[in-house]
Amino acid sequence: MKKINVNVIGAAGFVGGELIRLLINHPQVENLIVQSNSQAKKKVGVVHRDLFDSDLVFSSSYDRISDVTFISRGHGQSKDFITQLEANEEGVIIDMSRDFRLHSENNEFVYGLPEWNRDLIRTSKRIANTGCFANAIQLAIYPLADQMLLSNDLHIQGMTGATGAGYAKLDSTHFSWRDSNISIYKAFTHQHLDEVKQLILSHIPDFKDDVNFIPMRGNFTRGILISAYTKTGESLEKVIDLYEKMYNDEPFVSITTEPIDLKQVVNTNRALIRIQKFENKVLITCAIDNLLKGAAGQAVQNMNISQGFPEVTGLLLKPSAF
Repeated sequence: MKKINVNVIGAAGFVGGELIRLLINHPQVENLIVQSNSQAKKKVGVVHRDLFDSDLVFSSSYDRISDVTFISRGHGQSKDFITQLEANEEGVIIDMSRDFRLHSENNEFVYGLPEWNRDLIRTSKRIANTGCFANAIQLAIYPLADQMLLSNDLHIQGMTGATGAGYAKLDSTHFSWRDSNISIYKAFTHQHLDEVKQLILSHIPDFKDDVNFIPMRGNFTRGILISAYTKTGESLEKVIDLYEKMYNDEPFVSITTEPIDLKQVVNTNRALIRIQKFENKVLITCAIDNLLKGAAGQAVQNMNISQGFPEVTGLLLKPSAF
């Protein structure tokens, strides 16, 4: 199997650190260059302390054509950077920001949700990685949208860990505020709703019902747990059968009727989905790791698809149960 050269641009944040952790252990990555303006010339292990035994050093500039380039810069920065990058870059670009996720942007990027767009990802040179909340919500509702079974308002609540807010130090990520505390933010207006609505409208063009989302900050480090419910006339058995058939061959999505929790998926690239029915309402619960299946792991999964590697390569990670 071929070996590839990989760049990570903007590698000093939480997602950049997870990308490095995955890529230095990826059997098909031969050369890895990690770039950071703020941490240039420092050893990676000084910034990402879990990588203390790595000899990698942050470079100050992007100066090499690669097979795959991950852009892990802040939202709004990729659009400005991509023009100069594309002048010399012939390989695959996987962008981690929200700059290219929407079809309405009229860009050449393919939306990077493998369970939906695998065939397009396989042949594309430009991939827009999903948002973390969007990933969990879309996996939870995709089978319903695909079979046009969303015909009522959709109600979603989700909670994310502190790393979902990024590496920058904010009042809402400070330990003394976050510990023993939860809060609602961006109710009904969260930016990842646009990605969710894009998936629904791609399958149900005349969908006009409300998609209501209440996101919450949790007092834990990593992980996302969302619950979504809507009215349906379908039986629980039919809905379960639908989900099992849709995700039967997906390497990172599992369906269950048992209770689920975050520790089952934290530190993995897996999504765990529970299906329940209460009278005329179907309740779908989904748990993912926001930094892996919601970000870096998903990006490496997209890289594997684009490079023709087995999709699970470098991603067979065990959760921390305790």
